[in-house]
Amino acid sequence: MLIRFQVANYRSIKEPVELSMVAIDRDRPAVRRQFPLGESLVPVAAIYGPNASGKSNLLSAFVWLQTAVVVSLRGWTDTIPVDPFAFGSLASSPTEFELEMTVDGVRYEYLLEVDANRVLYEALFHYPQKLRKRVFERVGDTTPVIQRGLGTLAGARDLLTPRTLLLSAASRSDVPEIRGFASQLVGAMIRGPIPIRAQYASRRLVRYSGGHNASTARLFETSYEPSLFDGDEPSEVRAMDARSQALAMLRMADLGIDDVYVDEEVTPLEDGTKWRRQRISMMHRVGGASERLPYSEESAGTREWFDLIGPVQEALRRGGVLLADELDASLHPVLSAHLIKLFHDPATNHAGAQLVFTAHDTNLMSSLHRDEIWFTQKLEDGSTRLGPLSEFAKTRVRTSSNLAVGYLNGRFGALPNVDDVALLRSLGLIG
Repeated sequence: MLIRFQVANYRSIKEPVELSMVAIDRDRPAVRRQFPLGESLVPVAAIYGPNASGKSNLLSAFVWLQTAVVVSLRGWTDTIPVDPFAFGSLASSPTEFELEMTVDGVRYEYLLEVDANRVLYEALFHYPQKLRKRVFERVGDTTPVIQRGLGTLAGARDLLTPRTLLLSAASRSDVPEIRGFASQLVGAMIRGPIPIRAQYASRRLVRYSGGHNASTARLFETSYEPSLFDGDEPSEVRAMDARSQALAMLRMADLGIDDVYVDEEVTPLEDGTKWRRQRISMMHRVGGASERLPYSEESAGTREWFDLIGPVQEALRRGGVLLADELDASLHPVLSAHLIKLFHDPATNHAGAQLVFTAHDTNLMSSLHRDEIWFTQKLEDGSTRLGPLSEFAKTRVRTSSNLAVGYLNGRFGALPNVDDVALLRSLGLIG
């Protein structure tokens, strides 16, 4: 599970900002006790704030770090595609990341500092017995220090260049301390238009990004997929459950959809190969009859809900992290609230999955706890401030507070500064 994520000097983020998943109130079923950590973690974090205040950039920073682990070994040959704070003198300063996660009950801490030319610092620590132990540590161009007993990582040193992450090279080894952490980081899923340089994005990582429906379509193919819930049933039963669960989520939205069909269209090419393309269609109830409608002709809300089903089920099944930018953009508030409920409820979220999303819809605050709400604010120098609800509130926020009303009334700040005087003057409506 994600414990915390911190980033500095990235896009609109100038000074370090930190998103923490540590629970304030531990006496509720939704939080997950982490005994080695001595804390409980929340399953949901919602980030609110005005447009252009940097909400999406926090998620983008996480995706940047993910992608770095995948592509640095082969893709970072001439330069590191950093995206530092645009204003002021930080263009040549390092971009910094700190990430803490639990993997199989063990706490991990990953630190990284990079600029456009090289990796300045990189380290991975773990806490197998609540004591901090170094897995590896690297300072500039010096030889990395590796934990005693991990001799299989010696070959990773030979793959290093000034622009290669040691985590990228070491994740190819069979060392469980590294493979488990790297797999959990890279396996975090993405939904929505998270901003990241197009030439830098990895196809492997953006398979869940805006408009891509392959992960949901697989649930409706003839081949079997794992169930949302682990159990002793035969794999065929669990697979059918996965399909039925996906269909139940689709029907839950009351879209009038009875079933989903995934057909494969095969086109022979001149070179003798074949081009395969999926065609998704949905069976609708129309009066007393049924009609199939192509996916492309469905409404934006239907497509968004359909696309979410696959990533949501996978996250809930294996306990992953799902990042969703503008979760409320095309969804009815009732559906967004139900999605949050799936992550809150231990019955559906037995593996400790986490949902981190940005939104504007204050109605969703009624589905969130006070330690699950964060705000961004754009400062005078154009940089992003990120803080929990407790930092923005002028007085202590009670659990029973009407958070949406308080936010819209300006109690927590982080609201757009709407001033129509200039507009009215330009229109000649006032002097």
